[in-house]
Amino acid sequence: MPTKSQHPHPPVYIPPLPKAFTLTIPLPGTLRTTPMASSSSSSSALSLVLIACIFSLTLSPPPALAQSASAPAPSSSGPANLTGILQKNGQYTYFIRLLTATQVATQIENQLNTSTEGITVFAPTDNAFNNLKAAAINDLSNEQQVQLVLYHVAPKYYTLQSLLSVSNPVRTQGNFAGLNFSSQGNQVNVSTGIVETQINNALYEQSPLAVYQVDKVLLPPELFGAPAPASSTSPTPKSSSGGGSNSTKSAKAPSSASSNSGASGRNSAWLGFAVGVGMVCMGFLS
Repeated sequence: MPTKSQHPHPPVYIPPLPKAFTLTIPLPGTLRTTPMASSSSSSSALSLVLIACIFSLTLSPPPALAQSASAPAPSSSGPANLTGILQKNGQYTYFIRLLTATQVATQIENQLNTSTEGITVFAPTDNAFNNLKAAAINDLSNEQQVQLVLYHVAPKYYTLQSLLSVSNPVRTQGNFAGLNFSSQGNQVNVSTGIVETQINNALYEQSPLAVYQVDKVLLPPELFGAPAPASSTSPTPKSSSGGGSNSTKSAKAPSSASSNSGASGRNSAWLGFAVGVGMVCMGFLS
């Protein structure tokens, strides 16, 4: 019986060694094949090239991607168009004509592009202009018409809520005194000193522009004059009465003088009569 050492080992399969293979890598210029098993130096060079490519792709995003990430998308909505807002709501033909003729519309558009405070416009309706006296606007000079339109423009963005508690007077772009605002509940009133009206409707209320409807033209006192106060007629009678009293006193002076002269005349007459009687008596006695 044979021993264990005498039995041959079972056959062991040993796979053949792999042949040298090539890896194709796109490099600038031409394609180059590098034998992986040719030498250790070539393998190290290939590894360095691969690492450099990976780092360059990681650290340098594509130009289009980098540009889109750094530059914000432009806004599709431009600045609000005042005349377009008024035309859309209707019944502001006269005010649009004044805005265009005085070039205030162009000035407001430029301000909307540059101002950080915004703009608030109080737009009178066509009925508001029709209720004015005939030729009230046409009698104004070109400069006065410009100032009248600017009197309806505040160089700041105001919401209706903020107008309820705003500090008076509110400055306008016209060279006149400011506007005064008051509230009755949630109703806002605006006054120039000679005109007062309600702000009934917000035609546009989105920063930086607010446009509100007013049913009266905001007339500055500097152009149209302040109305006479109710007590203005009282000083005239007082002055006339005062003048009358003076005239009365002056009229009484001659009468008192005449009375004095009359009294002195009577005294002289009596004195002459007494002298005459005395002389007669003396003649009889003699």
